[in-house]
Amino acid sequence: MKALQCVELGMPDKLEVNEIPDPELQSGHVMIENKAASVNFPDVLMIQGLYQFQPELPFSPGGESAGTIVEVGDGVENFKVGDRVVAMLGLGAFAEKVVAHENAVMKIPDSMDFETAAALPMTYGTSLYALKQRASLKEGETLLVLGAAGGVGLATVELGKAMGAKVIAAASTQEKVDMCIKHGADEGFVYPSGDLTRDQQKELSTKIKDLTGGAGANVIYDPVGSGYSEPALRAIAWEGRYLVIGFAAGDIPRIPLNLTLLKGCQIVGVFWGAWTGLDPAGNVANFEEIFKLHVDGKIAPEVSDKFTLDNASDAIAHLQNRKAKGKVIIQI
Repeated sequence: MKALQCVELGMPDKLEVNEIPDPELQSGHVMIENKAASVNFPDVLMIQGLYQFQPELPFSPGGESAGTIVEVGDGVENFKVGDRVVAMLGLGAFAEKVVAHENAVMKIPDSMDFETAAALPMTYGTSLYALKQRASLKEGETLLVLGAAGGVGLATVELGKAMGAKVIAAASTQEKVDMCIKHGADEGFVYPSGDLTRDQQKELSTKIKDLTGGAGANVIYDPVGSGYSEPALRAIAWEGRYLVIGFAAGDIPRIPLNLTLLKGCQIVGVFWGAWTGLDPAGNVANFEEIFKLHVDGKIAPEVSDKFTLDNASDAIAHLQNRKAKGKVIIQI
């Protein structure tokens, strides 16, 4: 079969598309003929050796894919050949076939296409877990989403709106803000790119406070990090919840802890991948909710760009260069 491989650590241009043996089916696993896979920021980090989990070389990146089951291993009872499924793999999705443990696979609704299914797991799984289990977002609260036009950002905009929150989207261009409004955000604004000066940080805090009538945001969803985190935290509401998702801007911020005292707020880590292993039943329940929201038309993943397996390295570079406005899909 054909697969995208990382044979040496580095930038996407070092990736190779190679012919490799089909994966071996094991008991408790299913073999899936992939139809679509999606690119996520961990893929960008992993090929450079910068991710917290680092596989041995060579490896195929890609954490999520969707396709059709073509073979079922011993002991598998809930799936059969021909089932349309989405798989949460963590690794190896950018290939024509994958083998996945049955606990990492879920059937998708008949109305859902493979590209949409591939776009769902990491972004909507992370975001629903963040808003529901970690932040306990309530109807009528204000949710601020940083990096709102990215994959997890747009998912959070849609889920926050579906949960009854007032959603404020913050992004780097007006085009991206407009897309967030299209996906349900009540308001949005453009923040500066690059290293923020102290004045720009103050302006960011002031903007958030202005849009919340001075009260601040009840929940802040931050996949960006760097110089954006502290000014956003300064504009959080009393007893607010600050969700730490990731650090797409590069630097891990150092937060003055006195802010948590002054605001009576919580800084809450969100590690969805670890939680799925600790509470698989809770994760399945979350995805049943996500699938229903899609069937009901309340969420619709934005697939902004499509690539083939032959130019999958360009898909990773596209995300790395922050050109994506939504999800980047690899058609297989």
